[in-house]
Amino acid sequence: MNKTTSLRVRLPVLVLVLEVVLLALYAGFVTYDDNANARLQNNETNPMDNSLYRDYPFFADVQVMIFIGFGCLLAFLRLYGFSGMVFNFLTATFSIQWAIIVQGYFQFYHDGKIHLGVINLLNAEFACAVVLISFGAVLGKTSPVQLLVMAMLEVPIFAVTEWAVLKYIKINDAGGSILIHLFACYFGLGATFVLYRPSLNNGHAKEITSYHSDILSVMGTLFLWVFWPSFNSALTFKGDDQHRAILHTFIGLSSSTMTAFALSAVFNKRGKLTMADIQNVTLAGGVTVGASVDMMISPAAAYALGIMGCTACYFGYRYLTPYLARHLRIQDQCGIHNLHGLTGLISCTAGICAILLASEETYGPSLYQIFAHRAPPEGDPKLLELQQLIPGLKPGLGRTAQEQALYQLAAIFSTIAAAGVGGVLTGFVMKLPFLASPSDEYCFDDELFFDMPSDFYSIGVHEAPTSSDEKGAMSFEDKTKV
Repeated sequence: MNKTTSLRVRLPVLVLVLEVVLLALYAGFVTYDDNANARLQNNETNPMDNSLYRDYPFFADVQVMIFIGFGCLLAFLRLYGFSGMVFNFLTATFSIQWAIIVQGYFQFYHDGKIHLGVINLLNAEFACAVVLISFGAVLGKTSPVQLLVMAMLEVPIFAVTEWAVLKYIKINDAGGSILIHLFACYFGLGATFVLYRPSLNNGHAKEITSYHSDILSVMGTLFLWVFWPSFNSALTFKGDDQHRAILHTFIGLSSSTMTAFALSAVFNKRGKLTMADIQNVTLAGGVTVGASVDMMISPAAAYALGIMGCTACYFGYRYLTPYLARHLRIQDQCGIHNLHGLTGLISCTAGICAILLASEETYGPSLYQIFAHRAPPEGDPKLLELQQLIPGLKPGLGRTAQEQALYQLAAIFSTIAAAGVGGVLTGFVMKLPFLASPSDEYCFDDELFFDMPSDFYSIGVHEAPTSSDEKGAMSFEDKTKV
């Protein structure tokens, strides 16, 4: 074991410091919210009215996506399965703990305390998803110490960006196309730009998949596919909004899956399916419907968005990923720019179109609930009329559809800028020599950070590929996952 990559001191010291800081913050600033506080319960309290029963099913679904879906999907490399799954486990666990504090300060802080409930955990999981998407850009080239540092920096940058966009720009982004997918993508690209390794542009002997690793990875795809409707609908208004979100997500995923199979077969020189396409491109529809997922876009539009997102994602893997690596020094290891960046931009464009087309004729009075910032301001007589039809409707800003569309556009550019700058700065921190960064030779290799079982060597999996088929597997469309 090279002393420069040994975890014996680095990882325990970093974990100890993080846990001491987290313990102090939890002890000093975190308490229960009203739904978890025993003192606020009495004989008039109906247990079934507790927010637990509303929020926990979504929390559980997203939990499966985070720890099983992402974990399995990132285990696609033949010699990097331990690292893909276990580093995902470690990074996700810390990210959620840290996001509860950081996001809690901006969203759930009052009376000097962060009030903790299941909804906090759900929001923290979305912040965690941001980190894991960014992780995909640097997969195989980083140590667990570097990944913890990345999470430690990315969560606050994300939380501040999210708070600023929602508080000051005020947008519609139910499925997180702007604040989750675009932010995560361009943060990851900023980090991998700084961590550029010229020798990896021509491939790496260990950067290959295997029959079993591809099966494990597609299992991750299936978990993500099945639970994506919960991801997109978790934070929408309950009722018809959430109902539409689930319908649109399923339709978008279904159409992108069908399209992915067709594209994979038609562009394969031998007319066969490529596992990389099945593992990643099939998920594109879940992202492309995100920005308009709770709007009245029609099932046909959701279907079309799935096809468009899948097509952009497929050709991004095929052509854009190698171009970014060779000409712009951006080695997007898992192709996050295709599955989250390109599809996120399509989704945002669709969301802006849906906002411009939204009218009372289509939505009825609920227009001002879905597009809350278009609701009449305080004191407007129309607000009183609407509140009689929709009790609890809050005053808005009185924006027109065109004004709201411009604010959506401003949010896109500001989020990408904040993510890109944050990613570059985080990349420079991750590049510090004492963070156990692997050498080029040991990239994509579990042996560097794990005690490996005996069959890892006995079955010969640790030898570089020599057959022409295995060398052919080194193409970019086979290497880029997620």
